[in-house]
Amino acid sequence: MKESLKSIICKKCIRIILMAFLLLFTVTSVYPLIWLVFFSFKSNQEIFGGNIMGPPQIWQVKNYENALLGGKVLGYLGNSVLVAVVVIVVSTILISMVAYAVTRMRWKLRGAAYWFFMAGLTIPIHATLLPLFILFKKINILNTPLAIVIPYIVFALPFGIMVLGNHYATVPYEMEEAACIDGCNIYQTFFRVILPLVRPALATIAIFTFLSSWNELMFAMTFISDEKYKTLTVGIQSLAGMYYTEWGPIGAGMVVATFPVLLIYILLSKQVQNAILAGAVKG
Repeated sequence: MKESLKSIICKKCIRIILMAFLLLFTVTSVYPLIWLVFFSFKSNQEIFGGNIMGPPQIWQVKNYENALLGGKVLGYLGNSVLVAVVVIVVSTILISMVAYAVTRMRWKLRGAAYWFFMAGLTIPIHATLLPLFILFKKINILNTPLAIVIPYIVFALPFGIMVLGNHYATVPYEMEEAACIDGCNIYQTFFRVILPLVRPALATIAIFTFLSSWNELMFAMTFISDEKYKTLTVGIQSLAGMYYTEWGPIGAGMVVATFPVLLIYILLSKQVQNAILAGAVKG
């Protein structure tokens, strides 16, 4: 009786310690976001006057007005959304077709083609910065949206093909054979039978493509200098002055840039987890 009572007390103590640890971990993970919101409503005097971590004493709502209108963050946000949408749509179409060709279809060089795309996973994205700059300058697309859209699409292909190829491998070949018997050609089989079965995988690929294109800075900063084409990550940097900087509007711009990413994680966290597992588990 005494031993069982001791074991119950010990389990409760362990549970309390574990819950306290998880609570502390949650607070330390979430507070930076809360701090960023507080920061976006503060003035320079309050930021550098000792109230660094706490809520603002005077809520400077004008910081958002200065960032969105005066700092052109609204225009930068529109550019980022446009680039992200184009990259997601084009890369998803290419990934779905290429992955189908190299994993489901039978042709001589499909293995070489698959590993050609997989080799892209070994190339650091920013190692291509200088070669791409020279290439884009020669073909005269520097300082246009194409200069960042093309690299974002190309570097989305290897990971997407790997993830979607693993999902294609789980689809029985009998389904394609049944579609052929019913009179479907290869395109009808692909769009009406295969794609609906891998829709969750397409969603996860779209999520990761969005996150990578939304947060990317080096390509956007190097290839785009025209104010009207700048994306949000680059535009926020331009809010900093040479001699004096209002940090509140910069914080407001960072909140605007963070909100879409946070919303996607909240609404589609399961899809993000599936994307990670899909690359590790086959069949």
